[in-house]
Amino acid sequence: MAAILQALLIVLGFLSLNSFAIPAPFFPRDVSPALPSQRSLQLEIGRSLSKKAALYFPGQPEFQNLTTRWADNINPTFFVTVEVGTEEDVATTVKFARKYNIDFLAINRAHGTTKTLSTLKNGIQINLRQLQEITIAPDGKTATLGGGVYNDNVVNALHGKGKSSGSGAAGCVGLMGAGLGGGYGRYEGFYGLVLDNIVDMNVILADGRKKFVSATSNPDLYWAMRGAGHNFGIVTKLTYKIYDEISPTWYTTTMIFKQDKLEPVFKQLNKLIANGTMPAQVVNYALFALNTNISATEPVITVNIFYIGSAQDAKPYVKPFLDLNPVSIQNFTTSYPDVFYAVGTGLNDFVCKEPTGSAYLYPMGLQRYNVPVMGKLFQLYADKIKKNPAFKDSNVMLEGYSLEAVKAVDPASTAFAHRDDNILVYVFPP
Repeated sequence: MAAILQALLIVLGFLSLNSFAIPAPFFPRDVSPALPSQRSLQLEIGRSLSKKAALYFPGQPEFQNLTTRWADNINPTFFVTVEVGTEEDVATTVKFARKYNIDFLAINRAHGTTKTLSTLKNGIQINLRQLQEITIAPDGKTATLGGGVYNDNVVNALHGKGKSSGSGAAGCVGLMGAGLGGGYGRYEGFYGLVLDNIVDMNVILADGRKKFVSATSNPDLYWAMRGAGHNFGIVTKLTYKIYDEISPTWYTTTMIFKQDKLEPVFKQLNKLIANGTMPAQVVNYALFALNTNISATEPVITVNIFYIGSAQDAKPYVKPFLDLNPVSIQNFTTSYPDVFYAVGTGLNDFVCKEPTGSAYLYPMGLQRYNVPVMGKLFQLYADKIKKNPAFKDSNVMLEGYSLEAVKAVDPASTAFAHRDDNILVYVFPP
């Protein structure tokens, strides 16, 4: 536990045995720190950074670009963005922020929707977008990834070499942003969560020190960062498990049902999920949303079935839903990178555009669907969007992943606390 305690003491500001000063993220300050001028920043930190690094200030177009977030109601503010070019640049910037008692926030793709992010004011943004390394090891069993990689570029780089691994379900989201908290994805039936595939990490602590974190080096931090990693440091590089692709193709079907089919649809979803024993090849999504191609006023239920393999092999899992006579059916057979676009979660799809509007995502886990409750939830959603037209672009997302590899991992081996959840539920605001 020594490394975890050390990291926590640093974060909480216990600078010595006789010092109990708590920094701004945990205790409100009456007086804001005096911020260095642009000139002094350029002279002091600018000269210490690599040639690849850059400083951006308010009023500059690139500053606006780098500080725009996916959800525009999450609005931390910064007086400078440091676009780091190397891992050492991250440590240098953190030490500078610590020297002047300035809050900082490391950013990759800026998809975090935790409300408390907005409490950061006049801080330093540490932008990781240049840390894009993706290098496959000679044995083909691992890849070295930079802290700035995201799902789309990792998936495509691996696919190009006949490899795959765990990743999130939206192409635009940073791999580590989601992965340090868990990292659900369509391959998890085979590979587990994103965090289950982390072999080791280079981490910058809150005092700027660098730590190598693995099962044998700082093992307590290795445990904590896989599930609660956002609280302990900035990941600048990691070694990640990769695998030979299971199939060159994925089959996806999208079916739309009206409200009168809600009960049989969710009964069939419960049969498919089978109390967390759904086959590793299968993924299912359900969505409550307004689809104006079907109705301008009444929401519908969209069901996606993904299958790692052919349409023929997917039939036993798809046919029970087809027998319920959906009002719309679309089928796709694609490579895995194209699955993102087939269901609207690709890098250039609407869901990945920024800013999308307001968003607080508070997911919850279920064991199975309570069908009468799902009926009430659908009706509540339908009533809300009728009474409040501003909510017409919101939806209720229900995700069912195979958990075969997730539940094969000892729950005590990581800080992730939700391996028993069979279904992921969240509301996607407008």
